[in-house]
Amino acid sequence: MNKYLVGVAWPYANSALHLGHLAGAYVPPDIFARYQRLRGNDVLMVSGSDTHGTPITVSAEQQGISPEQVVARYHTSFLESFMGLGIAFDLFTHTNTENHWRVTTDVFERLLSKGYIHREKMRALYCEHDHRFLADRYVEGQCPFCGYEDARGDQCDKCGKPLDALELVAPACKFCGREPVARETEHFFLDLSQFNEPLKKWVADKTYWRPNVLNFTQNLLNEGLRPRAITRDIEWGIPVPIEGYEDKRIYVWFDAVIGYLSAAVEWAANRGTPDAWREYWAAEADCRVYNFIGKDNIFFHTMIWPAMLMGYGGLQLPYDVPANEYLTLEGRKLSSSRNWAVWVPDYLSRYDPDPLRYYLTEHAPETSDSDFSWQEFYDRNNNELVGTWGNLAHRMLSFAFKNFGECVPTPGDLTDADQALIAKVEAAFEPIGKQIDECKLRSALADTMGLAREANRYLDAAAPWLVMKSDRARAATATYVALRVIDSLKLLFAPFLPFSSAKLHRALGYESDLMGRQRIVEFAEETRSHTALTYEYDHAGDIWAPSQLPPGQALRRPEPLFRKLEPEIVEQELARLGN
Repeated sequence: MNKYLVGVAWPYANSALHLGHLAGAYVPPDIFARYQRLRGNDVLMVSGSDTHGTPITVSAEQQGISPEQVVARYHTSFLESFMGLGIAFDLFTHTNTENHWRVTTDVFERLLSKGYIHREKMRALYCEHDHRFLADRYVEGQCPFCGYEDARGDQCDKCGKPLDALELVAPACKFCGREPVARETEHFFLDLSQFNEPLKKWVADKTYWRPNVLNFTQNLLNEGLRPRAITRDIEWGIPVPIEGYEDKRIYVWFDAVIGYLSAAVEWAANRGTPDAWREYWAAEADCRVYNFIGKDNIFFHTMIWPAMLMGYGGLQLPYDVPANEYLTLEGRKLSSSRNWAVWVPDYLSRYDPDPLRYYLTEHAPETSDSDFSWQEFYDRNNNELVGTWGNLAHRMLSFAFKNFGECVPTPGDLTDADQALIAKVEAAFEPIGKQIDECKLRSALADTMGLAREANRYLDAAAPWLVMKSDRARAATATYVALRVIDSLKLLFAPFLPFSSAKLHRALGYESDLMGRQRIVEFAEETRSHTALTYEYDHAGDIWAPSQLPPGQALRRPEPLFRKLEPEIVEQELARLGN
């Protein structure tokens, strides 16, 4: 049994989730974690709402409410969305907990005591109209590196370069639109320059990383890292634990990555095993740490967070950082402000989760940007999920249920064609599993759907419904072979399509729970409580194995796995965009 810590990007709790979030950071780790659990491996998947920083305060000011109210609204929305999509976090918490504040303060103080954090006066942009310093996301302007017009004061979304707001060309205050001025202020800096060479050595053997992640990281390390401010002149966030700096807060990019550690600590405490987090985080632990993120977070996860871990000492560094590229929508960049997005709560109000999981994986932006199209979503659902896989499973279960006493039929001697199909599906478990292990999820899903097509071709030739009257024994054998293959495909599809696989598992007559259960739970802290998402998985041991479907097993009355969509949904959904 292997151990895996799956750390998932923490979404800002300032708007609902949209498809770009799912494709970039949330569907991929769930597939990976579900597969590892099926293998009998020990998985801890954690994340939470990022409740601090300027994205929250910007939303609060725009809506005329408090940051706490913004967080409460969208954290609840996240929990419901992840439940609806089957994203099986062992713990999805948030950063405004006593536990997270305590762990973050400990990391800050340890790095400060070891000389990796220092104080320094700096110039920062100040809005004379609004009478305040402008944190990074309060400033927009032109990127000095690539010329992108809407770069933020902390990073350019187009070229991915980390920025200082002072570097922006023609900076403007996000609220009043006026050009700010530079004023002096004092802040704490993480001295990344001390970690430049250690980080180079650390990434030297990461040849298994995705090329976009490795190349971006090595290029910045070759340019040389410089100290980066980790506090801001804002009122919302974790206080700086140093006397005289009560009006400053630890900046969000520093405290959010600590969430991977603090969430593991919280998970262990919630279980009544307060030291269990060390089994995943201690440097000597036999555990692989994965951070699933979008491309805009590479800098924070391959340089800043590893540097913080190196400085703290005694903790695991990431094994892999499988960052996805961007998802566009109908050929255009997603835009929350222009409502050019498909919001997850809205999607789930009309459609089932598995078709979306399927499309976003089949079309995953693993190595380059990809586009979501409602026409293609409609086509993939009807042609592949309904027509290829769903029809295969439903027609054979219905045929067996009707013609063989509601049981799996007993086969006779297997033909060469029978044996060839079973052997091909059984041989696929190892290579498909290896692809998931290597985070090549798109190709793993494509190969699984290819096997479903093979099974359909077999049935076209065997045609048990035609030979039923003339040779019932042969029809029973072909039906058994098909059900056994469907049973295997159920498991191969399970990490990608958990809801339909669980439904099929029950229809095939099994009593066990294939995919586990999720719950929204309220956890009490010393002076407050908070709501989080948890997951329970009962299976022990490796069940990622070909079917051994027993003849005579009682079947349950089958139902279609997927809904066929009507063609008018394409026009209806396109009309919703931008309105």
